Amino acid sequence: MAMTMHVDIVSAESEIFSGTAEMVLAPAIMGEVGIMPRHTQMLTPLKPGEVRVTREGGEQEYYYVSGGMMEVQPHVVTVLSDTAVRATDLDEAAALEAKNHAEQMLKDRGSDMDYAKAEAELAQAVAQIRMIQKVRKNIGG
Repeated sequence: MAMTMHVDIVSAESEIFSGTAEMVLAPAIMGEVGIMPRHTQMLTPLKPGEVRVTREGGEQEYYYVSGGMMEVQPHVVTVLSDTAVRATDLDEAAALEAKNHAEQMLKDRGSDMDYAKAEAELAQAVAQIRMIQKVRKNIGG
């Protein structure tokens, strides 16, 4: 029997996932990190991207996070994000529209434009599109 840890993925609106897992991969600011049971304690900021949860038996579940924080304890991993969504629930049309809007804002560069906000919106949209494509590829769609 494989060792497991408890994982919670929570958005500002609700709890997205709560259960046991053998491993968690997350997009930390310093690069992707892999967490397994008994991992040393850690607190790290996350960038927009994919959180992959490997359940007992090897089944993988994918979640999109808009950034946030991840707290790691030896037997508990908590991911806190403003936005967290199951990858299968992402809206491709909305992500493409957000990407195009952010790119247009960066291209126009008006004096009243919030450059940092436009860059953040672009990063989130690109991360969502990548996840949608990856999930589609993994399920053969």
